[in-house]
Amino acid sequence: MKTYRWLLRRELWENRAIWLIPVVIAVALVFAALFGRVDVMEDVPSRTFGGMLLLLVGILYFLVFGVYSSWYLLDCLYSDRRDKSVLFWKSLPISDSATVLSKLAMALLVIPVVYFVVSDVSVLLTAFIVSVRAHSILGGALWSPDLWLQLQVLWIYLIVVSAIWFLPLAGYLLLISASARRAVMLWSILPPLALGLIERWFFGTHVIFREVSVRLAGFPAVAFRPDPNAPWTGGGEDLGRALPSVWNMIDLQGFFSSPQTLVGVAVGAGLIFCAIQVRSRRAEI
Repeated sequence: MKTYRWLLRRELWENRAIWLIPVVIAVALVFAALFGRVDVMEDVPSRTFGGMLLLLVGILYFLVFGVYSSWYLLDCLYSDRRDKSVLFWKSLPISDSATVLSKLAMALLVIPVVYFVVSDVSVLLTAFIVSVRAHSILGGALWSPDLWLQLQVLWIYLIVVSAIWFLPLAGYLLLISASARRAVMLWSILPPLALGLIERWFFGTHVIFREVSVRLAGFPAVAFRPDPNAPWTGGGEDLGRALPSVWNMIDLQGFFSSPQTLVGVAVGAGLIFCAIQVRSRRAEI
């Protein structure tokens, strides 16, 4: 466990963008709250605006960390070989399994948690500034304990289910990162694209393209159950009709019992095992 802790610290030291990107977004949001127009918000019900602000900022951070985590997975093992630091790390009593798994944990767990924390802080600062500048009761809606708790639960749930759902994608990107000698971005796109086109031309089907698209964007249908009649905050007003309750949306049992989830975990574990084996046999570029 101590080894993994130091490996994760190493990733944070070597990849400052892990925390720098969310901080830049937070600074941009604070500047927008300080110098942007707030009079356009005064006609919006405070509860509606408060809930939508929290939700939209969370979506922004979630999308950005998804893109960055994908890039990180694709680059992490490749960059070690490119700058020849792999020779130093292989000289230490650290297994390739520990190295690969620490990078996997960084992409699927640590980076999302960093974005989660920065998102919370930036939303608090932005909400405070906007509520003061607009001279409104916006703060009362943003500091609603039930709304705030539901959004924290939603963030944590998304971190957990996305880490499990995207395990095959993470394993595939790690395998490409461990094996490609150059142009890792191109190599990450070409194999599924080529296989999908071959399937289409010779068999007239599109199973590969469909499965890839489902894996990239299909997890909300498995992880959530829509409940538009349930209010987000427990009653009334526009926000209650606009956003369903997180407690009724979360479908934990359905997600973990879904064949798509179970097959994805098995495929992801296989790809991660392959990435570890390739890592142990590859040297510097």
